Amino acid sequence: MLKFVKGPLESIEGVEIYPIISLLIFFIFFTALFWWVFTAKKDYINNVSSIPLEQEDEINNSKEDLS
Repeated sequence: MLKFVKGPLESIEGVEIYPIISLLIFFIFFTALFWWVFTAKKDYINNVSSIPLEQEDEINNSKEDLS
């Protein structure tokens, strides 16, 4: 299986930079995400975590109004 992938890739000039770029993108994304999670304000996290519950309450209230 590796022969089918490795063969055509060897003929592309400068192909060795793509794995490095993808590793950098991966590392930068998850580092930024990790930083955001630890610096997010607790009020914002609590607000966002209660959104699904608020929407469910609105749906239940509208069903009760129709009855």
